[in-house]
Amino acid sequence: MPRITASPALSKLRILDLTRVRAGPTCVKQFADFGADVVKVENTEPEDMGGARDGPDFQNLHRNKRSITLNLKAPEGKAIFMKLVKTADVVVENYRPDVKFRLGIDYESLKAVNKRVILASISGFGQDGPYAKRPGFDQIAQGLCGIMSVTGAPGKGPMRVGAAVADVTAGLMAALGIMTALLERETSGEGQWVQSNLLQAGIQQLDFQAARYTMSKEVAEQVGNDHPTSMPTSAYTTADGYMNVAAAGKAIWLRLCEAIKRPDLLEHPDYKDAPLRAKNRKPLNAEIDKTLLSKTSAEWVEILNEAGVPCGPIYTMDQVFADPQVKHLGVATPVEHPRLGTLYLLGQAVKLSRTPASLASASPERGEHCEEVLREAGYSAGDIDTFKSKGII
Repeated sequence: MPRITASPALSKLRILDLTRVRAGPTCVKQFADFGADVVKVENTEPEDMGGARDGPDFQNLHRNKRSITLNLKAPEGKAIFMKLVKTADVVVENYRPDVKFRLGIDYESLKAVNKRVILASISGFGQDGPYAKRPGFDQIAQGLCGIMSVTGAPGKGPMRVGAAVADVTAGLMAALGIMTALLERETSGEGQWVQSNLLQAGIQQLDFQAARYTMSKEVAEQVGNDHPTSMPTSAYTTADGYMNVAAAGKAIWLRLCEAIKRPDLLEHPDYKDAPLRAKNRKPLNAEIDKTLLSKTSAEWVEILNEAGVPCGPIYTMDQVFADPQVKHLGVATPVEHPRLGTLYLLGQAVKLSRTPASLASASPERGEHCEEVLREAGYSAGDIDTFKSKGII
């Protein structure tokens, strides 16, 4: 089987993928979908990957890759890996920080065989410091970074975000760091060590909530579905469910009141400016809820969009993928798996006009491309048979 070419955009790049679980695979997926030759290096023995290999999680994260098995603890396995490093552009790993040093595949060791190689390391809390040796997990990072303290209803205790936001953001930040290092390499001719971690990625996700503290020592609190500072922006009750409305700013606040036929709210002294609307959010939300109960979510979405008021329905997952705009964007993208048939996975969210990403291949079987990749590296059939007999591959 020839190497997978999902796109010509990054087809000149080769990436050795040592990642597992979510943050690392999220990073590598960005390159695989845009055509990089990604070689997933897996253990010679099956490992617990946090879910079934045939399940949606693994299949969504590991498409467009080739897979080899390699025992990196054996000298012969490490030698094979280092030979692959000689022609690689990037190595990505999300081991605990000390593991790469024990295996002898840390940045300085890789640089010794290929000065142009870029090592990307994704960890829970950073490569050094008091928490460096702790195992990283998305929900643990959500708690440490403060996300859970600002999520959920007031007085109801902390609430995790219903998606792996720290994992995914750490992976995307690592991908951005790799691209920056690749661009810089065009000038210097040298690679470098790129690092990201779940804790800092979570704090980056907080954005203005975190900056409220760094700038003015203001500790953000839980406000449920309300926007922390710009009201009325919240989830409101309609005749058949719920919807979001975002009426921040004087102009949009005026449009909202006109569209829902509540001019009295404009004249009310408690809502005459943005600070007062934020301060008096509870009675204001109650008034808006009372009015929106008169029509369905779909009716209000049409009315408010026509009036230029940002709004939208609050979907369940089945409704998300039935939405006409989601269908138009091609979010659910088909790919053929040799055993599982047609799978619908999440397509790339980044669009390129000339060299778009694609799902050219489903996730590989463990070690599916072992012989192919080793032959490309210059190993003979006899060498490969020897490696198999010794449990190296």
